[in-house]
Amino acid sequence: MTAASRNRHQDELAFVLHSYPFRETSLIIDVFSRSHGRLAIVARGARRPKSSVRGVLMNFQPLLLSWFGKGEVRTLHGAEWQGGQPYLQGTALMCGFYLNELLINLLARDDPHQQLFDYYQATLHRLAHESDHAATLRCFEKHLLQELGYALLLDRVAGSDEPIQAELCYRYAVERGPLSDDSGPGEGDAAWTVLQMSGKTLLDMATDDYSDPVTAQQSKQLMRMLLNHHLGGKILHTRELIKDLQKL
Repeated sequence: MTAASRNRHQDELAFVLHSYPFRETSLIIDVFSRSHGRLAIVARGARRPKSSVRGVLMNFQPLLLSWFGKGEVRTLHGAEWQGGQPYLQGTALMCGFYLNELLINLLARDDPHQQLFDYYQATLHRLAHESDHAATLRCFEKHLLQELGYALLLDRVAGSDEPIQAELCYRYAVERGPLSDDSGPGEGDAAWTVLQMSGKTLLDMATDDYSDPVTAQQSKQLMRMLLNHHLGGKILHTRELIKDLQKL
């Protein structure tokens, strides 16, 4: 295999996460591919009226992309729409952009996550067909953190084999997990890194059951705390827009 062929990839399943103009007629697209993870690709001439890929490089639609190159930004040489995914509308569309912003900010470049890719695709389908967008987002956020190595501890007290009990209250500490409500603060536990919540919420989250209003509210607060920690202070603009549209 030649060096050129090793740097050429054909018909790779991918989604466009974000795109922005480049020079006069081109686009830079940030894509999430199943086999290669997140990467940047330049689509030369994509903004020209007669470009063959102008109407193909859409968000939230499965694409087969072909590219070449080995630098920080590869070069697109083919794109085909695969179909099968309904177009997102309204709040579902904003939720989709929120998912994309999470992936852009939390996924490293050139780091494949095939299971996360499949889960992202399934989540887009849920957003298009189900009305409980909040539950769909909580499931994706939890799965994303697990894929990145930050799996939530939900069924037992941190540092022990003591099972979580639905009728008790716990304090969930970033980097540690659930703590008994009567335990003292740990070293480095600031107020903004600890959240008080019910044992039932933790057990509901373990099974992805967000039907209880208290669970829905507390799980949203917990995921915000954990994501803010891992984002390192980055602001998610779509989250602010969604909050204005609907309390998720």
